[in-house]
Amino acid sequence: MLERDMTTADVARAINCDVCTVRCPRQRYRETGRTADRPRSGRPRVTTPAQNRYIRTSHLRDRYRMATTTARVTPGTHNPSISAQTVLNRLREAGLRACRPVVRQVLTRHHRQQHRLWTQTHRCWTRQDWQKVLFTDESWFCLTRGDGRIRVYCRRNDRYTEACTLERVRFGGGGSVMVWGDVSQHPQTELVVIAGNLNAAHYREDILPHVVPFLQAHPDMTLQHDNATSHTARYVRDFLRNRNVSLLPWPAKSPNLNPIEHVWDLLDRRVKARAIPLRNVREFVGALVEEWGNISQQELANLVQSMRRRCTAVLNAAGDHTRY
Repeated sequence: MLERDMTTADVARAINCDVCTVRCPRQRYRETGRTADRPRSGRPRVTTPAQNRYIRTSHLRDRYRMATTTARVTPGTHNPSISAQTVLNRLREAGLRACRPVVRQVLTRHHRQQHRLWTQTHRCWTRQDWQKVLFTDESWFCLTRGDGRIRVYCRRNDRYTEACTLERVRFGGGGSVMVWGDVSQHPQTELVVIAGNLNAAHYREDILPHVVPFLQAHPDMTLQHDNATSHTARYVRDFLRNRNVSLLPWPAKSPNLNPIEHVWDLLDRRVKARAIPLRNVREFVGALVEEWGNISQQELANLVQSMRRRCTAVLNAAGDHTRY
């Protein structure tokens, strides 16, 4: 309208606003050639560049340091102290954000050395070599235990309302069950539900009768199980030796090398994603067995094919923890 030589008053009357609302953008356009606001100085920062470096360095040295601790020992430029939110803002600008720590087993120098030696020996294995391994493991599943992934969206003062509160049994977890399974290029065997805790007798009498016939039907297959006492007992070793079962040497505390760990996570997600809540352990066991059968063979084959990448990741981490 102004470019068509309309007056400021006419434009203000046409769009039903104050004359100053039209005059200010017009003056800004004449001076700068744009209608956007001019750069502003903004609110002065309460921390100096040196203090920003101190905040970043202190949290890089101690990753579990609390923002309130840093705020308490860092003086501001305009007041005696800064707020914890200021510390969080500076850390976010430096690319540091608070998140849940990844929980892993404790690894000693011996464990890391064994991981490196094992991966150096097996990193040259081809995809066909890994297809001849039967990966096995046991896992506990709890009916009502949280996995840390649940989030709830609350408004102010809504955190303790019924809609935002998750009720759980404090002790016992509402029931739990231990299961055994296997992963290989061949169709997996049935999921075995273990009554009580697993020991050498249970492993030989309840688990291995499912394993030995499978291995005898596939003589080129090698059995993998970890170094749990129920697996390494003489009672079990003699049983496997008498049936000519070939075992894959396995380093201690190396769940990141076993692809079946991802199957347990997948199984747990699928059971918890069911539309109808599970009310007791019997329904929980039935859901585990059903979802185990619904896992496609292609998903299992993809996990087996990841073994070379797992070995490379362990070598790159010098035997330490990896993203697997």
